[in-house]
Amino acid sequence: MPDEREFPQCLKCKQGLLLPLSDYGRDGAPITYKAWVCTNPDCGFNIRIDNGEISYGRTIGQSFK
Repeated sequence: MPDEREFPQCLKCKQGLLLPLSDYGRDGAPITYKAWVCTNPDCGFNIRIDNGEISYGRTIGQSFK
């Protein structure tokens, strides 16, 4: 069965798509869709949940954890 998911268009740049990212919590529980990021590298829009608070527009970088 082919994967036919559709992702929303980025409303900031209107060129990229918003892709969901998941993570694991402190106790190893999965956190589904913790963040959404734009696929357009020139845009950099992102929205995420940290400790129950929603933040957006933070600089995206590599985690060294």
